[in-house]
Amino acid sequence: MSEPIEIQITEFKRACREVGLRLTHQRLAIYREVALATDHPTAEALYQRLHDTFPMMSLDTIYRTLATFVHHGFIKKVDTIESLARFEVTHKQHHHLICSRCQEIMDFQWTTIDDAPLPIETASWGRIDNKNVVVYGVCKKCLS
Repeated sequence: MSEPIEIQITEFKRACREVGLRLTHQRLAIYREVALATDHPTAEALYQRLHDTFPMMSLDTIYRTLATFVHHGFIKKVDTIESLARFEVTHKQHHHLICSRCQEIMDFQWTTIDDAPLPIETASWGRIDNKNVVVYGVCKKCLS
């Protein structure tokens, strides 16, 4: 689903230069960690993962960096009903299954939804940038 990490990092560096965003070691580490993650980590999870390598990096720095990355479209914030934001790097349209017990998130493709036109009443709303489906349920692990 995703391209090799070094290609993603090269593209990320180029994108930072294009928008005039200074590329620090901390920003690069945060981006790399999100890009490598398969669990859609929270800011707190990223803080725990990076703390040994960057003990001076604060949780606030991670929150501000994630917000900057979302603002520039480098990462996506995954919409969930839980109170903690989750993040991912993705280059391909997809949707999410979320376990309401363990909060595990799984990506899935649904081209029927991606290709379907929106209802006519949405035409007067404004510009639609993205269609995203989030499906909640209980995963097999939690059911057993």
